[in-house]
Amino acid sequence: MIRLRPYKPSDAKSIVSWCKDEKTFLQWGGDHFGTFPISEDTMNHKYLRENGDCIEEDNFYPFTAFDDEGIAGHFIIRYLHGDNKILRLGWVIVDDTKRGHKFGQNMLRLGLKYAFEIMQADVVTIGVFENNISAYKCYLSAGFHRSKDQPNVTENIHGESWKIIELELSKKEYMS
Repeated sequence: MIRLRPYKPSDAKSIVSWCKDEKTFLQWGGDHFGTFPISEDTMNHKYLRENGDCIEEDNFYPFTAFDDEGIAGHFIIRYLHGDNKILRLGWVIVDDTKRGHKFGQNMLRLGLKYAFEIMQADVVTIGVFENNISAYKCYLSAGFHRSKDQPNVTENIHGESWKIIELELSKKEYMS
């Protein structure tokens, strides 16, 4: 059974260990965490001292997913552009030994439940790099779909242009 709880600094040890190579690291957090390899201190500094890059103080909610074997997944929730009806999930990562077993899908469904039922969001969005096919499929299986007004957004990663696919799910779609 998968459960969620607020992120604790001690979680960083497990989470950063799932970034086994630079590509995984970059697909997880782009260049927001600096350079590979990421350390526990870097992650905790980003979360605890930099508020996850969020300007507003009450706008960054990191979660840890766990099962009977321990910590197994992680993601964050934040408001988009100060609008408390639009939430964004991000920095989603799952223990590599749990991938391919619907753990990510089930973790995201719990995140969506929290976003819609506790935080009362009208829409939840998530972005995924086009080259991260397994994450893209996971997000679709959790209920997300491509945004209708798909902007053409790319991020420069080591001189390469990585396209970002925007996905969303409305509360109405979630409830149906």
